[in-house]
Amino acid sequence: MEERYLKKTAMLDYDDPSITELVEQKGWRSLSEFERIQSIYYFVRDEIKFGYNVDDNIPASRVLRDGYGQCNAKGTLFMAFLRACGIPCRVHGFTIDKKLQRGAMTGFVYRNAPDNVFHSWVEVFFEGRWYELEGFILDKDYITSLQKINSSCTGAFCGYGVAVKDFRNPVIDFNRNNTYIQSEGINQDFGVYDCPDDMLKEHRQELSAVKRFAYMHYGRHLMNRNVKKVREA
Repeated sequence: MEERYLKKTAMLDYDDPSITELVEQKGWRSLSEFERIQSIYYFVRDEIKFGYNVDDNIPASRVLRDGYGQCNAKGTLFMAFLRACGIPCRVHGFTIDKKLQRGAMTGFVYRNAPDNVFHSWVEVFFEGRWYELEGFILDKDYITSLQKINSSCTGAFCGYGVAVKDFRNPVIDFNRNNTYIQSEGINQDFGVYDCPDDMLKEHRQELSAVKRFAYMHYGRHLMNRNVKKVREA
């Protein structure tokens, strides 16, 4: 596999002490390749909680320090761990319909959000093929609580960061398969990139300076509060 899918970048700063120490603590490098991917996947899915960071372009070490993230931020951390453990990976960029965020976004924040929200998932090269991994975005506690709140829903569901055909049985566990949790909301495909740094040079969330400031200092905190209410329901 090409070196470009394993290299360190400004965002994939897997030589940061916080990342190298955690990799050693978890013993990921001593596992088989499959177990390595699976263990890293579940750590990022469930130990790094679903939440909204200050921006998409923060490095992996900042995401780890935050302890939470959304699709783009958690994807950056996931990729950093994978590459630190010799697993080739890349990132695939999209936009999703903002209806997918209704519930996490409410009121003024939802009304003023762009119609198309920037989104990405991680693709991992394993056993001769690329796997599309998106199911790590939402932690299991959050999904379980959301299912409990919406217990009457047995088919498709869109909202609160979820867009799936089968709400009761979303494909979020990795066992040599693709995983998805927001894919049904995708409305634009930007293709694959070697790293998030390259992707964000070409695409990022379209916000005016005023709206970006409002999101960073006000909107995301309201969204994180909404997410916390769901998780603790």
